[in-house]
Amino acid sequence: MKEWAGVACIQEIKDPVTGQITEVPTIKCFEAIFSQILTIAVSLAALALFVMLVVGGFRYLTSAGDQKAAGQARATFTYALVGILLLAIAFIVFILIREFTGVDVLKFEIPTSP
Repeated sequence: MKEWAGVACIQEIKDPVTGQITEVPTIKCFEAIFSQILTIAVSLAALALFVMLVVGGFRYLTSAGDQKAAGQARATFTYALVGILLLAIAFIVFILIREFTGVDVLKFEIPTSP
């Protein structure tokens, strides 16, 4: 079996007539695909929250004493901080689940038959 994204999911099958070897993805490739999607989604969420944090700070600095603009900027800044906090809490909860139960919920794995 060959690996794709760190998961052994591509099986080589030899054609008995021609002798050609064909690479066939197996169901285990879903592990790698799901892992990649999850990594990209979390990275994009963290990036979006950081951008919101910067935008809120910039809007607050450029509000020039306008109470309404400063209030909107504080709200943006607060929402970004709350999002970052929730993302961190979710990660901590997953780690606690792993430590107390032994089940690694951050690792998606399809069981195979022996």
